[in-house]
Amino acid sequence: MLVALNKPYGVLCQFTDSQGRATLADFVAQTDVYAAGRLDRDSEGLLLLTDDGALAHRLTDPRHKQPKTYLAQVEGSIDEAALSRLRRGVTLNDGPTLPADARLVDEPDWLWPRDPPVRFRAAIPTRWLSLTLREGRNRQVRRMTAAVGFPTLRLIRVQIGDHALDGLAPGESRIVSP
Repeated sequence: MLVALNKPYGVLCQFTDSQGRATLADFVAQTDVYAAGRLDRDSEGLLLLTDDGALAHRLTDPRHKQPKTYLAQVEGSIDEAALSRLRRGVTLNDGPTLPADARLVDEPDWLWPRDPPVRFRAAIPTRWLSLTLREGRNRQVRRMTAAVGFPTLRLIRVQIGDHALDGLAPGESRIVSP
Protein backbone atom coordinates (compact mmCIF):
# COMPACT_ATOMS: atom_id res chain seq x y z
CA MET A 1 0.00 0.00 0.00
CA LEU A 2 1.14 3.53 -0.78
CA VAL A 3 -0.54 6.57 0.77
CA ALA A 4 -0.01 10.16 -0.41
CA LEU A 5 -0.51 12.79 2.31
CA ASN A 6 -0.40 16.55 2.07
CA LYS A 7 1.45 17.14 5.34
CA PRO A 8 0.38 20.42 6.92
CA TYR A 9 2.79 22.95 8.39
CA GLY A 10 3.69 22.17 12.00
CA VAL A 11 3.08 18.40 11.81
CA LEU A 12 5.83 15.97 12.83
CA CYS A 13 6.75 13.14 10.41
CA GLN A 14 6.13 10.49 13.05
CA PHE A 15 3.08 8.85 14.59
CA THR A 16 3.67 9.67 18.27
CA ASP A 17 5.00 12.61 20.24
CA SER A 18 5.46 12.81 24.00
CA GLN A 19 5.01 16.61 23.90
CA GLY A 20 1.51 16.49 22.42
CA ARG A 21 2.43 18.07 19.07
CA ALA A 22 0.52 17.20 15.88
CA THR A 23 1.74 13.99 14.21
CA LEU A 24 0.89 11.85 11.20
CA ALA A 25 -1.55 9.90 13.40
CA ASP A 26 -3.78 13.00 13.40
CA PHE A 27 -4.17 12.76 9.60
CA VAL A 28 -3.62 9.18 8.43
CA ALA A 29 -6.24 6.53 9.19
CA GLN A 30 -4.02 3.60 8.18
CA THR A 31 -2.06 2.27 11.16
CA ASP A 32 0.26 -0.14 9.35
CA VAL A 33 2.20 2.42 7.28
CA TYR A 34 5.28 4.53 7.91
CA ALA A 35 6.77 7.54 6.17
CA ALA A 36 9.03 6.87 3.18
CA GLY A 37 11.22 9.90 3.73
CA ARG A 38 10.67 12.97 5.85
CA LEU A 39 9.55 16.55 5.75
CA ASP A 40 10.60 18.93 8.50
CA ARG A 41 7.95 20.18 10.90
CA ASP A 42 8.06 23.61 9.24
CA SER A 43 7.75 22.21 5.69
CA GLU A 44 4.52 21.25 3.94
CA GLY A 45 3.36 19.08 1.13
CA LEU A 46 3.66 15.60 -0.30
CA LEU A 47 4.67 12.80 2.02
CA LEU A 48 4.45 9.16 0.94
CA LEU A 49 3.68 6.45 3.48
CA THR A 50 3.87 2.71 2.88
CA ASP A 51 3.75 -0.70 4.50
CA ASP A 52 6.28 -2.04 1.94
CA GLY A 53 9.92 -1.81 3.03
CA ALA A 54 11.29 -2.48 -0.48
CA LEU A 55 9.10 0.27 -1.93
CA ALA A 56 10.16 2.69 0.80
CA HIS A 57 13.79 1.90 -0.05
CA ARG A 58 13.23 2.58 -3.78
CA LEU A 59 11.54 5.89 -2.95
CA THR A 60 14.16 7.15 -0.50
CA ASP A 61 17.55 5.59 -1.23
CA PRO A 62 19.84 8.20 -2.87
CA ARG A 63 21.14 5.56 -5.30
CA HIS A 64 17.73 5.52 -6.98
CA LYS A 65 17.86 9.31 -7.39
CA GLN A 66 14.08 9.83 -7.28
CA PRO A 67 13.47 13.47 -8.25
CA LYS A 68 11.74 15.52 -5.56
CA THR A 69 10.21 18.83 -6.57
CA TYR A 70 9.64 21.68 -4.13
CA LEU A 71 8.13 25.13 -4.31
CA ALA A 72 10.11 27.54 -2.17
CA GLN A 73 9.16 31.08 -1.28
CA VAL A 74 12.44 32.90 -0.71
CA GLU A 75 13.22 36.22 0.87
CA GLY A 76 14.46 38.79 -1.64
CA SER A 77 14.46 39.10 -5.42
CA ILE A 78 16.56 36.10 -6.37
CA ASP A 79 18.66 36.74 -9.47
CA GLU A 80 19.94 34.62 -12.35
CA ALA A 81 23.39 34.32 -10.76
CA ALA A 82 21.89 32.65 -7.67
CA LEU A 83 19.71 30.38 -9.82
CA SER A 84 22.78 29.40 -11.83
CA ARG A 85 24.62 28.45 -8.64
CA LEU A 86 21.70 26.25 -7.57
CA ARG A 87 21.72 24.61 -11.03
CA ARG A 88 25.43 23.81 -10.72
CA GLY A 89 25.17 22.65 -7.11
CA VAL A 90 26.37 24.54 -4.05
CA THR A 91 28.79 23.61 -1.32
CA LEU A 92 27.20 23.12 2.08
CA ASN A 93 28.88 22.29 5.39
CA ASP A 94 28.43 18.57 4.59
CA GLY A 95 29.86 18.85 1.06
CA PRO A 96 28.72 19.82 -2.42
CA THR A 97 25.15 19.17 -3.54
CA LEU A 98 24.18 17.65 -6.84
CA PRO A 99 22.95 20.13 -9.44
CA ALA A 100 19.29 21.10 -9.02
CA ASP A 101 16.70 22.11 -11.58
CA ALA A 102 15.96 25.65 -10.35
CA ARG A 103 13.64 28.18 -11.94
CA LEU A 104 11.50 31.13 -10.99
CA VAL A 105 7.75 30.51 -10.91
CA ASP A 106 4.71 32.57 -10.05
CA GLU A 107 3.04 32.02 -6.70
CA PRO A 108 0.68 29.11 -7.36
CA ASP A 109 -2.99 30.08 -7.67
CA TRP A 110 -3.97 26.81 -5.92
CA LEU A 111 -1.87 27.53 -2.84
CA TRP A 112 -3.62 27.24 0.51
CA PRO A 113 -3.03 29.78 3.30
CA ARG A 114 -0.47 28.76 5.89
CA ASP A 115 -1.28 28.91 9.60
CA PRO A 116 0.55 30.83 10.91
CA PRO A 117 1.18 32.90 7.79
CA VAL A 118 4.69 33.74 6.60
CA ARG A 119 5.68 37.08 8.11
CA PHE A 120 5.04 39.88 5.62
CA ARG A 121 7.66 42.63 5.36
CA ALA A 122 6.70 45.44 3.00
CA ALA A 123 10.31 46.51 2.37
CA ILE A 124 11.53 42.99 1.49
CA PRO A 125 10.10 41.29 -1.60
CA THR A 126 9.74 37.54 -1.96
CA ARG A 127 9.90 35.22 -4.99
CA TRP A 128 8.85 31.64 -5.65
CA LEU A 129 11.17 28.98 -7.03
CA SER A 130 10.62 25.49 -8.29
CA LEU A 131 13.53 23.26 -7.23
CA THR A 132 13.98 19.63 -8.21
CA LEU A 133 16.60 17.63 -6.31
CA ARG A 134 17.85 14.08 -6.73
CA GLU A 135 19.20 13.74 -3.21
CA GLY A 136 17.64 14.34 0.18
CA ARG A 137 19.88 15.81 2.83
CA ASN A 138 18.59 17.28 6.05
CA ARG A 139 16.97 20.68 5.39
CA GLN A 140 18.70 20.71 2.00
CA VAL A 141 16.50 23.18 0.11
CA ARG A 142 16.61 25.66 2.98
CA ARG A 143 20.38 25.35 3.26
CA MET A 144 20.86 25.69 -0.52
CA THR A 145 18.76 28.84 -0.88
CA ALA A 146 20.47 30.37 2.16
CA ALA A 147 23.89 29.51 0.68
CA VAL A 148 23.07 31.63 -2.39
CA GLY A 149 21.77 34.51 -0.25
CA PHE A 150 18.00 33.97 -0.37
CA PRO A 151 16.59 32.26 2.75
CA THR A 152 13.52 30.05 2.37
CA LEU A 153 10.38 31.39 4.05
CA ARG A 154 7.95 28.66 2.99
CA LEU A 155 8.67 25.22 1.56
CA ILE A 156 6.17 22.87 -0.09
CA ARG A 157 7.07 19.51 -1.64
CA VAL A 158 4.82 18.99 -4.65
CA GLN A 159 6.20 15.82 -6.25
CA ILE A 160 8.25 12.68 -5.54
CA GLY A 161 9.09 10.71 -8.67
CA ASP A 162 5.78 10.07 -10.46
CA HIS A 163 3.67 10.98 -7.41
CA ALA A 164 2.30 14.53 -7.08
CA LEU A 165 0.03 16.43 -4.71
CA ASP A 166 -2.64 16.57 -7.44
CA GLY A 167 -5.14 18.68 -5.52
CA LEU A 168 -4.77 17.13 -2.06
CA ALA A 169 -5.65 19.75 0.53
CA PRO A 170 -3.50 20.04 3.69
CA GLY A 171 -4.21 17.06 5.93
CA GLU A 172 -5.87 15.02 3.17
CA SER A 173 -4.54 11.65 2.08
CA ARG A 174 -5.37 9.08 -0.57
CA ILE A 175 -4.16 5.64 -1.54
CA VAL A 176 -2.12 5.76 -4.74
CA SER A 177 -0.67 3.17 -7.08
CA PRO A 178 2.99 2.35 -6.35
